[in-house]
Amino acid sequence: MIKEKTESEIKEKTEEEKCFMPVYNRLPLEISHGEGVYLFTKDGRKLLDMFGGLAVNVMGYDNKKVNGAIAEQCKKYIHLSNNYYQETQIQFAKLILELSGFDKIFLCSSGTEGIEGSIKFVRKYFSSQNIQKTGLISFKGAFHGRTYGSLSLTTKDKYRNGFEPFLPDVKHLEYNNADQLEQNIDKNTAAVFLEFIQGEGGVNTASKEFVDKLEELKNKFGFLIVADCIQCGAGRTGKFISLQHYSNKDIADICVCAKGIGAGLPLGAILMKERISEKLHKGEHGTTFGGNAVACAAGIVVMNELKNGLMNKVTETGNYLKSELEKIKLVTGKIKEIRGIGLMLGIQLIDCDAQKTADALLEKNILVNVTGDNVIRLLPPLIIENEDIDLFISELKNSLS
Repeated sequence: MIKEKTESEIKEKTEEEKCFMPVYNRLPLEISHGEGVYLFTKDGRKLLDMFGGLAVNVMGYDNKKVNGAIAEQCKKYIHLSNNYYQETQIQFAKLILELSGFDKIFLCSSGTEGIEGSIKFVRKYFSSQNIQKTGLISFKGAFHGRTYGSLSLTTKDKYRNGFEPFLPDVKHLEYNNADQLEQNIDKNTAAVFLEFIQGEGGVNTASKEFVDKLEELKNKFGFLIVADCIQCGAGRTGKFISLQHYSNKDIADICVCAKGIGAGLPLGAILMKERISEKLHKGEHGTTFGGNAVACAAGIVVMNELKNGLMNKVTETGNYLKSELEKIKLVTGKIKEIRGIGLMLGIQLIDCDAQKTADALLEKNILVNVTGDNVIRLLPPLIIENEDIDLFISELKNSLS
């Protein structure tokens, strides 16, 4: 069992309750610092972080290149409004466009902000051509954010209940159900929002047949496809964005990236094709903090590392992690399925509770996340080594046994 809270911890909890809304289920840990793929607590524990700030800390902790880029930019300026040309933004934009294959970019501060902007851009694309299309489609298990537009696309009741009404003309279809696509998409459909790998939904991957059917319907009805690569981007799957694993990788008109692209700083990007961008004009969209110079400086390091071999490493370590998990599956009989690509993996358990397993791992100083249908979700820093994976595998095997 997790150790009893000390008197000082109880006091800190009380102080927290005096200040904060009670919306977070915080772990009973007080982190002092991080190094590589490990976090350290004030009471001396060393914890292997297997979910990396929920896919954010792709470069790990205390990364010298990231820290150096941040410090250098801070000497120049921390923030300018987007009324100014900023070389750091331009450098970052060129790199992420090169890696993603898209034409234009809008920089924002988070994935949720990126989804909200994408909804606007979809509306503008059709209204500017006097085309009446208003329908939006997302999928059960999806998580696109918590603001009103993004929450309208998100499906779980625990996020939605009590916050109604949502945007009208939004449908939630079964993920990977091509028949439902055919039955629900028509000439009124403006956009389909799709995570090519669902994170919150349990690390589910879109099938080739499903994506092919989506492309067929797009060609027939002329809607847009918005790829949500907030969690499954930034090289996490061994490709820069998850849709690049598909032969029809150019299927998306807009792609939202965030989380890992800023190495821990708030940074999001709406990537789009030229024909979308040309429908927007000066003053029709904006942001205060989007494309912050310090965040972009950190992002440049991430892009360069991904470009210069880190994605190959993700493929190798991801394959190693998955193969070791398959061994545990055979030995323990407690794993139903291992899903995902690269270093975005989900372990669906049977005959044991995922949260209790996560709690047991926490006692052994391993941090994992639980999501979906009894699934342990793994999103470690991309710099993780095989020896770190071996430690996780050993403790997971013990916990399941």
